[in-house]
Amino acid sequence: MKEIGEKLKEARESMGITIEEAASDLKLRQSQIENIEEGNKEAFKDVFYLKMFIKNYSKYLGLDYDKMVEEFNEYLFDFTSKISIDDIKKAEKEQRKKEKKLKTVKISSPYTVEKKQQKTIPKFLVIGGAILLLVIVIYLIVIVLIKDDEEISNTIVKGVGISELA
Repeated sequence: MKEIGEKLKEARESMGITIEEAASDLKLRQSQIENIEEGNKEAFKDVFYLKMFIKNYSKYLGLDYDKMVEEFNEYLFDFTSKISIDDIKKAEKEQRKKEKKLKTVKISSPYTVEKKQQKTIPKFLVIGGAILLLVIVIYLIVIVLIKDDEEISNTIVKGVGISELA
């Protein structure tokens, strides 16, 4: 990674381009350009973004960007192939624990930083609450109608008089 950064830096300096100009033209932060040139892979959240930045930066400097991306891929392969089998097994165990907690299977890059999901109300609680509310409204309507029917009946009985009914 350091060699890639040095090639990019040499090309930039030989063209007389400042880091500020390159960052402005590529719509990157100056720190990102500096980290690429220094070979600081850890400064980037995801290696895929870093690969894209290297490709765009190489293209901007007029370098063979396919060759630069190929060198980066070789670096990644060398870097990841140095991970011990025990570390891989440990990472797999941790991933399985996370998947059991989330109850989902998700494939992702080990270099990607993930955001935690926000908690939401389960659908069955929302639907159950709506049904309960509907039942209460219907119950209240029925009570009002029954009460109105009783009042009408009482009015008719009082208006006619008990002696007339007998």
